[in-house]
Amino acid sequence: MEKHAPLILTLESTCDETAAALIDGQLNVLGSCIASQDSLHRPFRGVVPEIAARAHVERLLPVLETTLKQAGFWLEDLDAIAVATTPGLANSLLVGLVAAKTLAIVLDRPLIGINHLHAHVFACQFVENEGSGAANGVLNRGIYPCVGMIVSGGHSHLYHYRSPLDSRLLGGTIDDAAGEAFDKVAAMLNLGFPGGPAVSLAAEKGDPKAFRFPRSYWNEPEIRFSFSGLKTAVRYAIAGPGSVDFSSLNLSAETVANVAASFEQAVVDVLVHKAIQATGQTGESTLCLGGGVAANRRLRSQLAQACSENGIRLIIAPLELCTDNAVMGAIALEHFRAGLFSDLEIDIQPGLVR
Repeated sequence: MEKHAPLILTLESTCDETAAALIDGQLNVLGSCIASQDSLHRPFRGVVPEIAARAHVERLLPVLETTLKQAGFWLEDLDAIAVATTPGLANSLLVGLVAAKTLAIVLDRPLIGINHLHAHVFACQFVENEGSGAANGVLNRGIYPCVGMIVSGGHSHLYHYRSPLDSRLLGGTIDDAAGEAFDKVAAMLNLGFPGGPAVSLAAEKGDPKAFRFPRSYWNEPEIRFSFSGLKTAVRYAIAGPGSVDFSSLNLSAETVANVAASFEQAVVDVLVHKAIQATGQTGESTLCLGGGVAANRRLRSQLAQACSENGIRLIIAPLELCTDNAVMGAIALEHFRAGLFSDLEIDIQPGLVR
């Protein structure tokens, strides 16, 4: 594929996916590679930060080499190096940042630090005809201004975007993220890791009205989420209070399915409700959804219905770009065009940066 300047290498290592991509000035994805760590974390039923960081160290160079070979370009062809510096796991972020700084110094190219959450929303730029297309042949570049919702294992937040580089945090979770709640409930039900797909699969055979689980902040005007109480409600429903070995619970297949379906429905109800509330408060008519939980079929379906009923244009990131990836780092093109480069003193910021 012909290169359209600038050519930017993007690196992603915020959690447990090691990824790289080459993006050109026309948002063409020339090369992309992701190394998953699911098998490393599955025995622990959750991401172990130290294991994640060590795996990034081992996998980053092979991922980079694969991406360059796939694209047919050399490091010397690059015009800039971009890397997600916030938010995420501290040690994982450090691996990506050190690699990006090294490349920037050796190649004498500008460095661009990007916000992982804003990149998730930018992934909606790669939707073809406002459907779930592949990450090339981009037809849907005009997603801004919009309300952006990021729902993942570590984050559940809503932003008001006037442009890719101009955003305001509307609100988010005050405790657990939706994706984390999925993982914890999956562990309680012995469904495996990663929890999101496992819970959704079990929920397909369940009754979403079997259990009356809470919908936090439903009647509040603030844009807030809280999933900690929902996790506790699930725990009490299947095991009661007190210490318990969940692996020893003898739950019927019907109970597991009903709990999974009722839990998933509670999460989806709140996410959809607050997303529509956010569009109303901002007056925006476009809603963009990104992040790992954006792959959830129940969420995609019910959000589409709610947006249709409220006259809102809904754009959901392509399935392959919902979970962590480096293609969404193409938001660095906006930084490049605006001349917003990072100096070599830039550091990671594991916590949420607005």
